[in-house]
Amino acid sequence: MSGLFITVDGPGGTGKSTLLPLLGTALETAGHHVHLTREPSDGPLGRAARERTSDFHGLSLACLVAADRFHHLAEEIQPALARGRLVLCDRYVPSSYVLQVLDGVPLEYVRRLNAPARRPDLAVLLTAAPHLLDARLRERGTHSRFEHDGSSGPEVRLYDELASVLAEDGFPTFKLDSGEFSPQAAVQAITCHASALLSRNQAE
Repeated sequence: MSGLFITVDGPGGTGKSTLLPLLGTALETAGHHVHLTREPSDGPLGRAARERTSDFHGLSLACLVAADRFHHLAEEIQPALARGRLVLCDRYVPSSYVLQVLDGVPLEYVRRLNAPARRPDLAVLLTAAPHLLDARLRERGTHSRFEHDGSSGPEVRLYDELASVLAEDGFPTFKLDSGEFSPQAAVQAITCHASALLSRNQAE
């Protein structure tokens, strides 16, 4: 029986790293076999994409991230789904739509590059007010050149603008404001969506 594929994307500082372990624990408690992963992946291509954003830019980084994604799908995500696991992925194609466009890559190129990628059953998009995200980034520190003082506003706007494009491209999106929802409330909301999807899949 095929499992369920859930991705979580959003600007830096929205709380993805906090949410994913809590969500995984809640879904495990509900009786699901959860497989947690992330993109860029922990494989060699993913480590290069994650650790060397200062070396790779524009098209080269977009292609590196996509290459890691297809390897990640083939070697980890799709096998876990085939075993009936519920796969939770920290960042996926929606992050590429936003970050690669912010890096100067045309949106249509990013769309075509990622067109063969498996679509998730649920694509969670986290957001929050830019001033709140900037404050969180200053407090925890930045993780790449994409995160800097003032980066949150353009990233939030682009996620908002591209939500309809993601839906058009087959991503069933569910948006949550981490400035309004506590991590526990967000976990509860996503768990309800996941349970509904699993029930529907089992009935089909």
